[in-house]
Amino acid sequence: HTVTRADLAEAVYGRVGLSRADSAEMVEVVLAEISEAIARGEVVKLSSFGSFMVRMKGERVGRNPKTGIEVPITPRKVMVFKPSNIMKQRINEGTAVDVLK
Repeated sequence: HTVTRADLAEAVYGRVGLSRADSAEMVEVVLAEISEAIARGEVVKLSSFGSFMVRMKGERVGRNPKTGIEVPITPRKVMVFKPSNIMKQRINEGTAVDVLK
C-alpha cells in the first residue's frame, strides 16, 4: 500500500478532529515547509523519524548498459533520507505503527 497525501490528510482528520479541508491544508503546509527547507540545502530532522538532507554527488564515469560505452555523469545534488535509530528499530522489530488505519 502506498501512502498518499489524501491518506495523511485523512489520518489528521481522524486523530486531530480538524475538518477534512483543514486537515488537507495542514498536510500541504507541512510538506511545503519540508520541501522548501530541503531545497535551500537545510537538513530537516524529525525526531524519532529521521533526517532529510541534500548531498553532493561528484562527477563519475557511468556505462551505457546497452552499448557498454562509458559516459561521464555530471556532478549533482541528491536528496537522501537517513532513518533515526528508533525508526530502524521499529522497522526491524516489525513494530512500526500503521497510524493510517
